[in-house]
Amino acid sequence: MTSRPLPSWLTVSTGPAPAVVDGRACRARTGFFEEVARALRLPDYFGRNWDALTDSLRDTGPVALVVEHAEELLVAEPPAQFAAMLAVFAGAAGDGLTLALHTDPAHEEPLRRRVTAALS
Repeated sequence: MTSRPLPSWLTVSTGPAPAVVDGRACRARTGFFEEVARALRLPDYFGRNWDALTDSLRDTGPVALVVEHAEELLVAEPPAQFAAMLAVFAGAAGDGLTLALHTDPAHEEPLRRRVTAALS
């Protein structure tokens, strides 16, 4: 029996359910680590630093992470911290992590420039 096509607004997925982080709560590293620990349900002993996040992501398996209001993500930190975050997530991509930075149209281009600069 052939299934009928789904409507364009509906997706059926067998991948990991997205973990959603609010970028407004992640302007500084402290908030970022708290939000990520909450969204990914990391253990209480999570060290709240880049090395601990790297280790934790190895143990979580496939993760779909969505950052809403991504234009706010680590804006109170030096640019090197945003680059460090992207490096950690890039390293976890081989373990099944996907990252979606979501923003509104007015912030899209500045966010793209910030990401590009951090990845350079």
